[in-house]
Amino acid sequence: MVSKRVLEGVRGLRSVVGEELGVSDWLLVDQEMIGSFARTTGDEQWIHTDVERAAAGPFGSTVAHGFLMLSLIPVLANSVYEVTGFSARVNYGVDKVRYPRPLLSGERVRDRVTVLSVDELPAGVRVAFQHRVEVEDGERPVCFAQTLTLFTP
Repeated sequence: MVSKRVLEGVRGLRSVVGEELGVSDWLLVDQEMIGSFARTTGDEQWIHTDVERAAAGPFGSTVAHGFLMLSLIPVLANSVYEVTGFSARVNYGVDKVRYPRPLLSGERVRDRVTVLSVDELPAGVRVAFQHRVEVEDGERPVCFAQTLTLFTP
């Protein structure tokens, strides 16, 4: 289990700009998770849901949806850091998302989290994070994403 980094308010956030906060625990992305996401979103394309057909397809397996990969960032990042001194945090947006390689069913992923910037706004403190989501035994990451989080007073 990864030890969570605790940052105290805006001062704590500013002190780590440009720094990798840590690496998350591993998370298994299995066919059950992929199928549930497919049913929830209505994206039931065969490369995600048809195990037999996908085995003969371009990736040799079913693959996770890009949006599933993106939606796992909060659970992965939550094991890396915690910010205190705010009443809430909300998703403010996402910039520059890329999927350099497919995430195959049955693979495990983890997230390397870096703070890119901290900006004080009237509504709170907006923080840009860089996420590098890696697959176990993989040379290339499965996702790069810059997320924006608003921490409210």
